[in-house]
Amino acid sequence: MSFLNTIRGFGRSSKKNKKDLDPNAPLYAHPNTSGSPLRRSQSPSKVSSPTKQKMNSQIQFAPQSPTKRNRITHPGSQLPKRHSQTTMQSTPSVHDEGQVPPLFLCEPFVKTALVKGSFKTIVQLPKYVDYGEWIALNIFETFNNLNQFYGVIADYVTPEEYPSMNAGPNTNYLWVDSNGQAVNLPAGQYIDFVLTWISTKLNDQSVFPTKNGGAFPPNFLKDCKNISRQMFRIFAHIYHNHFEKIVHLSLEAHWNSFFAHFISFIKEYNLIDRSELEPLLPLIENLEQQGKIA
Repeated sequence: MSFLNTIRGFGRSSKKNKKDLDPNAPLYAHPNTSGSPLRRSQSPSKVSSPTKQKMNSQIQFAPQSPTKRNRITHPGSQLPKRHSQTTMQSTPSVHDEGQVPPLFLCEPFVKTALVKGSFKTIVQLPKYVDYGEWIALNIFETFNNLNQFYGVIADYVTPEEYPSMNAGPNTNYLWVDSNGQAVNLPAGQYIDFVLTWISTKLNDQSVFPTKNGGAFPPNFLKDCKNISRQMFRIFAHIYHNHFEKIVHLSLEAHWNSFFAHFISFIKEYNLIDRSELEPLLPLIENLEQQGKIA
C-alpha cells in the first residue's frame, strides 16, 4: 500500500475535501500534466459543486451493488434491509437516416479533447505496481473526477426536468427496492444514491484497504466492476441530457478526455461488458476510430 504514497504525476491529491476544493481548478487534467502527489490514503466523499452549493444534503442510505438487469442476473451478497439494487431496461438503438445525432456526436465537439493520442498508455499497469493497487487507484480517481463534474450540473438535475434516470430515448435505469420491486426514480435521486454507495465502498477498509499489509478481498474485482458500471450510467445520463451544459461551460475537452480515459481503463481490465455500453457505443466507436481508445 505504501507505494501509492510515492506516486507522482497521476492526478490531483486525493486529500482535498469539500472546503479544500479550489473552484478555479480544472475538473479533470490529463494525468501526465499534473505534478501534484496522489495518495489513496484517504477515501473520497461526495463534494459540493464548484459553482453552487446544492449537494450538502445527507443521504439516509446507500445502494448496494446492482445484481439484477434485464435478461441477465448477477449473483450478489445479501443486501441489508432498506438497501436497494438497480436494474436497466433498454431497447435496441435505432438510428434513422434522417435522425439528427446528439450534440456529443457532432463536430467539432466529438473531436474536442485535451491531448492527442491514445489513453491506453496511461492505463496500462506500470512495472512493479500491484494489480489491485492500480485498479483501486484508478477507481478512486475516476470517482473523484466524476463527482466533481456532476457537482457542476447537479442543480439542473431536478425531478421535474428529469423524472427518470435515462440515458437517451432507448435506455432507462430502474431502481429495485428491498422488496424486489423495480421503481422509477428521478435522475438526481438515483445518482445521489449511487455516489453515496460508491463513497461508502471506497471508505470501507475491508473492500479498499489503504493500510500497510492490508489485502484486497476475494470479491474486490467484482466490486470494481459494479462501481464501474454505475459510474458509466452517470456518464451516459450526462452525455444524453446535459452535454449542452458542458459545452456552455467550455468543459467539453475535459469531459471527453475524462470519458476516453475511463473507457480505456475499463476496456484494459475488462470491467464492463461491451453490451453494457450500448447507450454511448456510437461515441465509443468514434473515439476508437480517432485513436483515443485502443
